[in-house]
Amino acid sequence: MAAVDISPASAVHRRARYAGSRSAIIYEGTEISAAALAATVRELATGLAARGLRRGDRIAYLGLNSAALLQTLLVAAHLGAVFVPVNHRLAADEVRHILVDSGAHTLVVEEGHRALAEPVLAEVPARCRLLVDTDPACPSTPAPPAPWTPLSELLGSADPGLDPVALHDDDLAALMYTSGTTGRPKGVMLTHGNIWWNAVNVDSVVDTRPDDTNLAVAPLFHIGGLNALTLRTLLRGGTVVLRRTFDPARCLDDLVRHRVDSFFAVPAMFAALAHTPGFAEADLSGLRAVVVAGAPVPPQIIREYAARHGVLLQQAWGLTETAPFATYLPPGLTLDKAGSAGAPMPYTEVCLLAPGSGAKISAPEVRGEICVRGPNVTPGYWNNPSATGKAFDDAGWFHSGDIGYRDSDGFYYVVDRIKDMIISGGENVYPAEVERVLADFPGVMEVAVIGVPHAKWGETVLAVLTCKPGVEPTLEEIREFGGLHLARYKLPTRVLIIEELPRNGSGKLDKPALSAWVEQQSVEEPEAEATAAAG
Repeated sequence: MAAVDISPASAVHRRARYAGSRSAIIYEGTEISAAALAATVRELATGLAARGLRRGDRIAYLGLNSAALLQTLLVAAHLGAVFVPVNHRLAADEVRHILVDSGAHTLVVEEGHRALAEPVLAEVPARCRLLVDTDPACPSTPAPPAPWTPLSELLGSADPGLDPVALHDDDLAALMYTSGTTGRPKGVMLTHGNIWWNAVNVDSVVDTRPDDTNLAVAPLFHIGGLNALTLRTLLRGGTVVLRRTFDPARCLDDLVRHRVDSFFAVPAMFAALAHTPGFAEADLSGLRAVVVAGAPVPPQIIREYAARHGVLLQQAWGLTETAPFATYLPPGLTLDKAGSAGAPMPYTEVCLLAPGSGAKISAPEVRGEICVRGPNVTPGYWNNPSATGKAFDDAGWFHSGDIGYRDSDGFYYVVDRIKDMIISGGENVYPAEVERVLADFPGVMEVAVIGVPHAKWGETVLAVLTCKPGVEPTLEEIREFGGLHLARYKLPTRVLIIEELPRNGSGKLDKPALSAWVEQQSVEEPEAEATAAAG
């Protein structure tokens, strides 16, 4: 039996053949039909093939969410090349590292980010350098300077014989570079099989449908924004409403106006929507497949959406390396299991292993490292056998670095990252556990908990809060509230209130940046508070 072609480009061309007039993308108010999308992809593929892009070559994209980004991904698939989305919030040196490490043959850049790429061009291997001039929502320049070629020069001709190459499970689809909080970003290799099996998992348990309207506002350079629902919607026959960035008021309007039924966002986005004027009155009854992931989800957000709109936020867990989902909590359990990341996806194995010994944990409520195995799991890191060897054990389990436990019903709860754990007076404190409790304090919007050095206890707990106007809880109030649910050694010994928590390009809380900022404040911890931590 011949291997099945699972190319995204083949799927788009199939859409164009049978339902070409249906809207595939609504991008910043402009509708792009399936037929128009397929035609553009074929023209761009023809132009890039003439410029030497071949199967296995890497093609990088630097810019915001855009139709051009999705077209670049599909062109890569059309030719059997490898798509490399670049986080536009990185520094020039980080961009240089990704382009050099990936060995990108082609670089596609939006005008608004050309200044980020140009300082490193002399050091990167990209021989074909294209500047997006086909997108009215992007900044533009009348005549791109050398060495840039306008993307529009690739349009206008298409080789009718240049059909998408057949792609199978082991063919490399993308290099998704991690945020690099512990060193240089690593290129996570995702195969077409990884992407395909994530879609099979999602379609098996999430109420997705071929004619869905999906709103894409999370960054597409991040695996959640790209492959949670967006790419699958596009390939199955639905419509992707695509925005360049996330704006809470506009997002709320899009959800209502387009009757969006499938939507992925990180918890901070859902929190921002809930505090947007008009949220309480908005008609969100169309929402059906609403997935939240990327960070621990405060139960209060889940309860608020359910109480106000009957919208059941469906928590999932995973990483770039799992493309992205390994577990999922169905809507029927959203309230009963609030805070749970759910059960393993149908075609993915999940287990808990004891850190250090690697012994499998079978008992409920016992914490261990969450490990994953399955066809949606990366084969490893690009040009980095050492990192690959550290991430996988001899049994093929990928070690996530997340600590969690499983309840008696088999549902998983993510406690925290191993590296974020605070050790105070010899006791382990998991910040996410403290954050979930303090998030329920009246008037508190977001909570970030980090460890700060202490001469006697090694580390103590600092809570950084964002609050509604007029709310300024004292340390004593926070400790009294938290003490109802947490051991005293887990309670904050300091509280800081700020306007906004720092986030990285994918919308996740940037704890290294927060820790660096706190360190710069040089605020001494009162001895009385430090003593209270040991009580």
